[in-house]
Parts: sequence; C-alpha cells; structure tokens
Amino acid sequence: MKIDSHHPLDLTRAAAAFAALGSEQRLSVLRTLVRAGPEGLSIGALGDRTGVTGSTLTHHVKILNSAGLVTQARQGRSIICAAVAFDEVQDLANFLITECCADSPDTDHTHG
Repeated sequence: MKIDSHHPLDLTRAAAAFAALGSEQRLSVLRTLVRAGPEGLSIGALGDRTGVTGSTLTHHVKILNSAGLVTQARQGRSIICAAVAFDEVQDLANFLITECCADSPDTDHTHG
C-alpha cells in the first residue's frame, strides 16, 4: 500500500531529520510539541513541560527548526513560540512506511 505524501523526502533530507531526532531531549521536545497541537507552545511552556530550559532548549529547538521539523514565530514583544511542522513530520513517517513490504517474498505484487 502506497501512502501519498505532499512533499516526499529524499534520502539526504530524511537522514538530516532523523539525525536531528538523535537526542532524547530533542525527541522529547518534538513529542511535547506534537501533543500541544498546531498552536505550539511558548518556549517557557515548552521548557516547563520537558524539563529542558534556557540555552539548552533554545539549542534543541534551533536544531529541530533547521531540520524542518519545528517552526518558530515571534508573538508580541519577545515570546517565541514553537510548533511542529506537521507536514514535514508526516513526510518523515511516510519515508519509513511508504515502501513497506515492497521486497517481501510473501507479498504478491501481481494481484490487487
């Protein structure tokens, strides 16, 4: 079963995104933002929920942003909000499952 994706990832972009998730703290940050939904969270609220704060949190959010997994926007004077780039996260998940079982000897590709 093929899963459609709006912007399929190439191997290089997928590797960069997975590398960005190669930290427990960054994975925790992303999971927390996924749970928060499309509105995202302020950096302060994100820190409260993950236990990651200050320059460490800023560093992790920057890496996730560079990988295209998190977006940042300024609200008001100085509150930085972070939200998951849901399309990119979906593309990353699709990268893993799109070709599921394609090479499996038990899969009959001649019958639908």
